[in-house]
Amino acid sequence: MAPAQQDIPICSETVQSQMKIRPINSEYTSENSVKRGDNNNLVIEHSTNDKTDSDTDFDINKYEAMEFTPRVKWPDLIVQLSLHVVSAYGLLLILTLQVKFLTVLFVFATIYTSGFGITAGVHRLWSHRAYRARTPLRVLLAALFTITGQRDIYTWALDHRVHHKYSETVADPHDVRRGFWFAHIGWLVLTPHPAVENRRVVLRDTSTDLLADPVVRIQKILFIPLFGLLNIVIPVWVPWYCWQESLFNSFVISFVTRFTITLNIAFCVNSFAHLWGNKPYDRFIKSVENKVVSLAALGEGWHNYHHVFPWDYRTSELGRLNISTNFIDAFAKLGWAYDLKAATTSMILNRAQKTGDGTFGDSEEPDPDPIEYAHS
Repeated sequence: MAPAQQDIPICSETVQSQMKIRPINSEYTSENSVKRGDNNNLVIEHSTNDKTDSDTDFDINKYEAMEFTPRVKWPDLIVQLSLHVVSAYGLLLILTLQVKFLTVLFVFATIYTSGFGITAGVHRLWSHRAYRARTPLRVLLAALFTITGQRDIYTWALDHRVHHKYSETVADPHDVRRGFWFAHIGWLVLTPHPAVENRRVVLRDTSTDLLADPVVRIQKILFIPLFGLLNIVIPVWVPWYCWQESLFNSFVISFVTRFTITLNIAFCVNSFAHLWGNKPYDRFIKSVENKVVSLAALGEGWHNYHHVFPWDYRTSELGRLNISTNFIDAFAKLGWAYDLKAATTSMILNRAQKTGDGTFGDSEEPDPDPIEYAHS
């Protein structure tokens, strides 16, 4: 399913400080264009002249039939192998009690705090435009995302939009049809399929909203020094300076091991959450509902729901374990997040009855009454 910015019109009412959930009831259209909205957020409007995003000149069947043998990207493979070997040693240090307890607490706190930069930030905000955010929240989310070290916001969001638009085709960057290991990490260490390269170029033209956001643009320009400062220097310095952890242990645990664990949690959404679980909303797609991934990834494992309703800021029904939704709701109450888009109860029920695998239950909380959250 196409990303939110290609499907869902974003409301343009005056922003209120109170939380506002936007139920989506309109029919979707495929034409779109971008203009600047308030507070440096980009609003997607529709145009009949936009041919850039058209698939009329893209024959996916030709690419599916293409013989393609990927090459190993040795520098990337060596980096990943090194990270995982050192991380295994780091876990051994932890298990043998050679690392201070405060360091372990600091690492796990950093993993889960920075994770909001992925879930609430680059994923739900920038990739899918599932809600809008004021500048202070966007700066916070950009900083948290940079701590995770998962490339710059623009590159990550662009790839994720390609993934949703061409999911389970050769144009999907981490096409799960190629197996667990490819979806988990292989796509990073192998050369991409020509269809992926083609779609990345094309979607740059329809993702100008990303670089139009100054926070995204600055983070992209300064990514390398920010990566060094936020992902290496500060995490290593804090345990060493604050409670006299050895510099070696701090580097191994607070940088390498933490960084690798964060990467693998994100990788699990591409692999486990596309392979093992139930499909209450759409049994015809690979993505599934996976509770374990949701626990580890702050609510991102309810993936069958997410691929059916990618523009829903919750990425799941209410009542599901979804800490990132709570995070966004908290900032909505402060007025920093607004125009939260959510599927209505009738949309969810209709889709589950039409295409679900029969595992849809009635234990989920009902959607809140939109009127309750609409303040004039």
